[in-house]
Amino acid sequence: MEKPALFGQTLSEIQFIVAELGLKPYVAKQLTEWLYQKHARSFAEMTNLSLSVRQILDEKFRLGKSEPSRVQASSDGTKKYLFPAGSRGFIEAAYIPDEDRATLCVSSQVGCKMGCLFCMTGKQGFQAQLSAGEILNQISSLPERENLTNIVYMGMGEPLDNLLQVMKSLEILSADWGYGMSPRRITVSTIGLVPAMKHFLEHSEAHLAVSMHSPFHDERRKLMPIENVYPIADVVEKIRAYNLGKQRRISFEYIMFKGVNDSPRHVKEIARLLNGMRVRINLIRFHPIPDTPLESSDDDTIRQFREGLLKKGFRTTLRASRGQDIFAACGLLSTKELVKLQAPDF
Repeated sequence: MEKPALFGQTLSEIQFIVAELGLKPYVAKQLTEWLYQKHARSFAEMTNLSLSVRQILDEKFRLGKSEPSRVQASSDGTKKYLFPAGSRGFIEAAYIPDEDRATLCVSSQVGCKMGCLFCMTGKQGFQAQLSAGEILNQISSLPERENLTNIVYMGMGEPLDNLLQVMKSLEILSADWGYGMSPRRITVSTIGLVPAMKHFLEHSEAHLAVSMHSPFHDERRKLMPIENVYPIADVVEKIRAYNLGKQRRISFEYIMFKGVNDSPRHVKEIARLLNGMRVRINLIRFHPIPDTPLESSDDDTIRQFREGLLKKGFRTTLRASRGQDIFAACGLLSTKELVKLQAPDF
């Protein structure tokens, strides 16, 4: 049986472990410094711990960090990192540099159970939850780690379907004993799991991004089965009822599909649905994936759509397409590797 990992444990959890091992209380703070601030890759590197303490830790635990197994670099500077997830498959993290910003898009699950029509990860099906350590390892193992300005939980999986581990990872990212990152530089996405979203809003200061993709119930449920359980109108009302501070951002993600959700009536309904809310709307070109009838709206349609929302008073951005030459759509690279892994060996 594999030894438990220390990386990904909170300070309180490490304090409990230290007490159980009969070690001095200050060892807990030393461990969090080595794990999250000094970026140790082994217990042997923790030189302010006695040799006997390091031997005890090595006997009982593994550190829990690992390197990516593959990287693809785009001509625009975007990099996609592939990580093995045990025998369960693969996960992806995308590094996106942009002038004075550098964003890392991390995964929270191996595969996904939500079954959105436009998502390649969903076509893999759900395989496993990632631990907080496996989420944070995508950050810690990155060669560009020191350049990061922003983290977005928008990779493989539905983050709020893995609420406990995502919240643990957010605590470690933002705590002064952890990475000390401002929660205002972290965004967590969701398709609208209302109970988990409520918990997130109440117990985190990170930004929230909601995948809308259509303001109409019948249309959205064809794209996203979750609409049958948590309609977008209910998701919006729950957010509207929450008292958000001025520094916390709520955004709505909107992938543009040709002839599906890109008409003036969609602009009108979005404006009605979000009336009076201080939100941002992010329009996104659709990155094609295999075996889907969906296509991206053309640039002129997207421009008119954005202008319509701006006239309605909504801050609306068009997210730049990045990494088009390296399996840009989330889930494509891991699916390719998963197929290779599952192929019969003749």
